[in-house]
Amino acid sequence: MPVMPHVTRLLAALRLSTLAIVVVTLFAAVASGPARADALDDALALFLTDKFPDTQKAIGQLVAEAPPQAAAILDALGDNRLLIDPANRVVAYRTAAGAVVDAKTGAPVASADAFKKVRVNNALRAAIDGARGSLTLANPDPEKRLAAAADVFKSRDAKALPALKAQLAKESDPRVADALKLAVAAIVAGSDSTTPAERTAAIEALKARGDPDAANLIDAIGQKATEPEVKAAAESALTNVRTRLMFWGAAQSLWYGLSASSVLLLAAIGLAITFGVMGVINMAHGEMVMLGAYATYVVQSVLPPSLQGWSLAFAIPLAFIVAAVVGVAIERLIIRYLYSRPLETLLATWGVSLILQQTVRTLFGANNRQVSNPPFMSGALHVGGLEITMNRMWIIVLAILVFIGLQLVLRATRFGLQMRAVTQNRRMAAAMGISTARIDMFAFALGSGVAGIAGVALSQIDNVSPNLGQGYIIDSFMVVVFGGVGNLWGTALGALMIGVAGKILEPLIGAVQGQIVLLIVIILFIQKRPRGMFALKGRAVEA
Repeated sequence: MPVMPHVTRLLAALRLSTLAIVVVTLFAAVASGPARADALDDALALFLTDKFPDTQKAIGQLVAEAPPQAAAILDALGDNRLLIDPANRVVAYRTAAGAVVDAKTGAPVASADAFKKVRVNNALRAAIDGARGSLTLANPDPEKRLAAAADVFKSRDAKALPALKAQLAKESDPRVADALKLAVAAIVAGSDSTTPAERTAAIEALKARGDPDAANLIDAIGQKATEPEVKAAAESALTNVRTRLMFWGAAQSLWYGLSASSVLLLAAIGLAITFGVMGVINMAHGEMVMLGAYATYVVQSVLPPSLQGWSLAFAIPLAFIVAAVVGVAIERLIIRYLYSRPLETLLATWGVSLILQQTVRTLFGANNRQVSNPPFMSGALHVGGLEITMNRMWIIVLAILVFIGLQLVLRATRFGLQMRAVTQNRRMAAAMGISTARIDMFAFALGSGVAGIAGVALSQIDNVSPNLGQGYIIDSFMVVVFGGVGNLWGTALGALMIGVAGKILEPLIGAVQGQIVLLIVIILFIQKRPRGMFALKGRAVEA
């Protein structure tokens, strides 16, 4: 039988097969581009209906196909900048600069009059966050990958699982890798299609995270689980996480208490000086605090941008000087005529406080003024579950420095010696040749200046307003009376105890009820120790 005809037919068949493969390959290559374009068109068409289910489908298609325009479209949708013109079947979005561009081509749109915004609800926002995460998981910037993993953890979008696993396999940044593992665990733990062993491992990963989001997710998994091992793992993990959260919550309350104590100390320590030396109930002390805050606002308003990082270096001495000068004016013009007349002094200083508030309203307006934090006071440190905000940490440092500085003034200067002598026995100090009127004036200036520094600190954590000092005047008097009139160590300890106790009681019984309880405790304490925890020594004081 001849062989050549068979070989010829075989070669012909091979040529036809090869030709068919080439044709199919070329067809697939040609068809893949239009398919992606068609997918984008389909997604944009779903947006045009402006119905929540269609918008949800459009988000899913953008994630699945990942066209170059997907990130911009999703960002615009999440920021309420995505626009549609159903009549002309055009989808566009408004850029950050305010221009309107076509979502498909990026070309500017001539007129945006016919466009309306695409509606977005909370469910869609969650889907948008997950979609953004899926699209940016492979971003070259590790911070963006970290944010993307966090978005997926919150949304728990199962569609992002392949992208998460693919990125986790090649991730080199340890922080991002941990975030990716948690995102995978959040999806796996809540999925019914995974095995009990996978869900148990995911629960362990969530337990390691140990924050409230992880606790809520573990609780939901445990309630939904039917397998005994998964339910037991969820219950054990939930108990562990809640115990840790309770510990870190107590630590956070203690930190807030220390922060509140530092603010109280700064506000009250100047009052302790004036009240202790002169026995004056100065109801305008809160306005000295307010003047210090407005001095900070003025400094930041006039400084050039290149010096904004040094604003507090200028604001602290200026606030001290402004408040001290105003304090001297109040003492020389009003208070010195009212010594030994406490009721008249109280009413007069209350009137002065109203005058100062209205003066500030006239000069700066009644609206709150925002003071920005310098760079070194921005952000926060995270120690386990404890968040330490930098602005409050530096306020604690400032309070300690002010306290040490006042101790040095009182213990190591001639003025401090004379002021302590006047505080303990005014008549004997006058007999020894000390000008008590001069000491009164400078003591009032010192106390007012320290209150001005307190205003600088408060401007970093609160809005600057004419009523700023009113919220601290009562607490300041409580601290001074509780600690011991005129005693700085008593003032410091009183501020610490009242600040910490208030922040511990606040989550338990509420802020208002906590203040009431503290006030009752202080009243009962004063009944037993009228001079406070640390009473001053001296013949005049004891008399």
